[in-house]
This record gives sequence, structure tokens and C-alpha cells, in this order.
Amino acid sequence: MSVVVYHYAGCSTCRKARKFLKEVGIEAVLIDLKAAPPSAERIAELHAASGLPVKRFFNTSGQSYRGGGFKDKLPGMSEAQACAALAADGMLIKRPILVVDGESTAVRVGFREPDWRTALTLNLEVSP
Repeated sequence: MSVVVYHYAGCSTCRKARKFLKEVGIEAVLIDLKAAPPSAERIAELHAASGLPVKRFFNTSGQSYRGGGFKDKLPGMSEAQACAALAADGMLIKRPILVVDGESTAVRVGFREPDWRTALTLNLEVSP
């Protein structure tokens, strides 16, 4: 079983998520979204595993989203186009993203402690 967190070091929400993982004793592989954004294929896998609309993977409050006009572009984009755009600019990606591979794969976009606790408990038997 493994835990991967896609994050951005300068993001306060990502810092809270990393602090939470440390508090519950989970060591995660950290991947910097700006330095090493996931491929379009990986984003498509995460999207499929999450069950969320692809729009939830976009950092709608970020400069890349606003500057790129994605508010108007996104509704007309295919999933493949959206994944390609996310892969091309890691700052477009909503962060952090938690990926827990265990008996099942759990993907959480954004940090909400109760959701992360649930994902970790179901896959790694971490006490809440």
C-alpha cells in the first residue's frame, strides 16, 4: 500500500495536509506539481478513480486558470483536452491531491481532513 501526495510547496493548504500526515504517522511520497506535473495519462487515471468531474481538478482561483481563460474554455473541452492542459501546467491543478493505493484506490482532491482520514483509514487501517 502506498500514499502519494501531489502538492506545491508554496501552498498553505498543502502545508496543512503534510502536517496532518505527519501527525497521523503516514509517510507519503511527495510530488511537486510545479516541478513535475503528472502526465495527461496519469491525470486521466486519477480523474477516473476519483469519480469527480474533471473541473474539480482545476485550481479555479489560480493565475494560470484565470490567465488562460479556462472559465470559458473548460465547458467545451473534452476530458483528454482538459487532462492535457493540466499536464502542461502543474499550477492549473487543484492541490493537494491524495492518492492511496491499497485494497482500493482512493483519490482526494483538495485537503479536507475528514475525507483524508476516511481514505487513509479504509486503505491503511490508520486510527482516526
